[in-house]
Parts: sequence; C-alpha cells; structure tokens
Amino acid sequence: QVQLVESGGGLVQAGDSLRLSCAVSGRSFSSYFMGWFRQAPGKEREIVAAISRSAGYTYYADSVKGRFTMSRDNAKNTMYMQMNSLKPEDTAVYYCAVGYGVGLRMTAYEYDYWGQGTQVTVSS
Repeated sequence: QVQLVESGGGLVQAGDSLRLSCAVSGRSFSSYFMGWFRQAPGKEREIVAAISRSAGYTYYADSVKGRFTMSRDNAKNTMYMQMNSLKPEDTAVYYCAVGYGVGLRMTAYEYDYWGQGTQVTVSS
C-alpha cells in the first residue's frame, strides 16, 4: 500500500513563501512520475507542476511558472514544492500524486496514488 503524506500548508500573506512536502511510503519511489495538483472552491482540480522519475523533466502551469519550483529527493522518498511570491489566487487545497511510468503526466487520471491534501490560504 502506497501512502502519501503532505505537510507545509498554511495561512500566509501575499508575497510570502511556503514549501510543501510530500512523503511517499514504499520502496518504488524512484519509479514514480510525480505531480502537484490544486483545487480551489468551486473549481476543478488542476495540475500545478509535474516531474519525471529522474527529475530530468519538469512541467509548470503558466500561472505558477517562475514562482513555484518542484523537486524530489529519491534518497528521502520525498517530493517538494517551493512556492514563492504567493498570490491570493493560489489559495486552494494542494495534493501530491504519483504514478508508475516514464516522462511527465499532466492529467489527474494518469496518477495512481494521492495524498490527503493540504490547505494553502493566501490573504491579500
């Protein structure tokens, strides 16, 4: 059973930074492609960032490009998302997700396992 546990969310002001972490259980961490998604109230879940197994490829949504950085530490079975210059429109529940395979995946249905979500609230 693969479990993902997120941490690092919270309430911040516009312009502040947060770092989200996602610890993944199991022994296949290096075999996963990974992603961060978010869902704001009344909106559909959307991809924020994705990273390949080797971290050689990354993807960022246009709305976060240049502000967010996704990374992974295969030795610690943990992935991260550094979020800088946060805006009120970044307010959402953030989810980490993993799946087996190569390359990048940008759609939710391609992911096999999900975290429980962590709330990020950015006040203006």
